[in-house]
Amino acid sequence: MSVVEVKEKTNNYLLQIEGLKKHFPVSTTIFGKTKQTLKAVDGIDLYLKKGETLGIVGESGCGKSTTGNTILRLIEPTEGKIIFEGEDLVKLSKKKMQEIRKDIQMIFQDPFSSLNPRMKVFDIIAEPLRTHGVAKGKGLEDMVYELIETVGLDRSLAKRFPHEFSGGQRQRIGIARAIALKPKLIICDEPVSALDVSIQAQILNLLLDLQRKFDLTFIFIGHGIPAVKYISDRIAVMYMGEVVEMTTKEKLFSETKHPYTKGLISAVPIPDPKLRDKTERVIIENDIPDQLNLPEGCRFYSRCPFGTERCKVEKPKLNEISNEHYVACHYPLN
Repeated sequence: MSVVEVKEKTNNYLLQIEGLKKHFPVSTTIFGKTKQTLKAVDGIDLYLKKGETLGIVGESGCGKSTTGNTILRLIEPTEGKIIFEGEDLVKLSKKKMQEIRKDIQMIFQDPFSSLNPRMKVFDIIAEPLRTHGVAKGKGLEDMVYELIETVGLDRSLAKRFPHEFSGGQRQRIGIARAIALKPKLIICDEPVSALDVSIQAQILNLLLDLQRKFDLTFIFIGHGIPAVKYISDRIAVMYMGEVVEMTTKEKLFSETKHPYTKGLISAVPIPDPKLRDKTERVIIENDIPDQLNLPEGCRFYSRCPFGTERCKVEKPKLNEISNEHYVACHYPLN
């Protein structure tokens, strides 16, 4: 059974994504007709429980960031349902969607370009509070200073401009802006990939602290396995616009079923030579297929060391092979 078929459609889930697609027309004729289509996200199903962190991981170009932007409708979906607290966001008007965005916020990948260079830190954090009429005057001032301190910065920095801060400090400012409206869901779009490793750890720990303090729910998008593993409760692995495996982080690493997932995990360096020699690894070879001419069957077939003729012609479905462990593979790993 698929993710959608096996999960009851109740309000137990903060977010349910059903058959989500985002296709981009790449080229057109002189008459304006589409000649080719890039299937960035191609029919994915996801669900998110309140208070958990769902990690989405995969190589660059797999569609994970497009998924995040489409959930928030920063990019309009081509097809599918995005059910947030029982309401399909795809059907909402722009005005209603603007109201919903108070409950769904985003932390962007680049802390340098995501902040307005002409605005001081105080105004950057105050902007969503003003836009939604949450506070003004002394109340607004108190809230902004509290947010600045909550993310580990000194309130004396409020009157400075973004260019006066380091990358890690700018990301803290972005986080303060994201939590200002007390959202129910925060989409973290590779929030640590542009930072040094030591700073990455600080930001990840800050997110975990804020999650416990404010009962936040996260979608954490990343291409670095260690960061995604550290912060997530469950992980969805994406490949060329599709989810190929999804389960708890414990099962993903101890009971890996998809060869692509195994390849991603195998690519993470193991410092201890003794453990490295004992670890079974899958090496992903060959280049990814042409995204404008996707294969008929499994999209990982040309790179999979275990592929058969069936894989070449028959597309695998995302099925539940054990409790909350979903795999799209004809021959899951033992």
